[in-house]
Amino acid sequence: MWDGVYTEDQAKRGEPIYHKECATCHGDMLTGGESAPPLTGGAFLANWSGLTMGDLFDRIRKTMPQSAPGRLTRQQDADILAFMLSVNKFPAGKTELYRQLEMLKEIRFESAKPAPKK
Repeated sequence: MWDGVYTEDQAKRGEPIYHKECATCHGDMLTGGESAPPLTGGAFLANWSGLTMGDLFDRIRKTMPQSAPGRLTRQQDADILAFMLSVNKFPAGKTELYRQLEMLKEIRFESAKPAPKK
């Protein structure tokens, strides 16, 4: 995940979709609301750390938006997830975030940058 699993362009595409579909509950700055958890910060990172991007993508895909779960396309879900990663200061890369669950399950969600391999 720290190698750049999304592109800046993809995150930019995800931003307006997030604001239209997610911000009502999760807030404009992803800080959460009365009925929705934050999508940024320590609690969010701790909650997902050690799982996979596939786990997070699957949660978005099956339960969001709350008013009509599964309504968004896989591409829209991936773009929103890319925007979430950019807000959480994960580095962008040269390849867009995958839309396929099997591929996303290969990417571990690590909240802290791993130490460089020697």
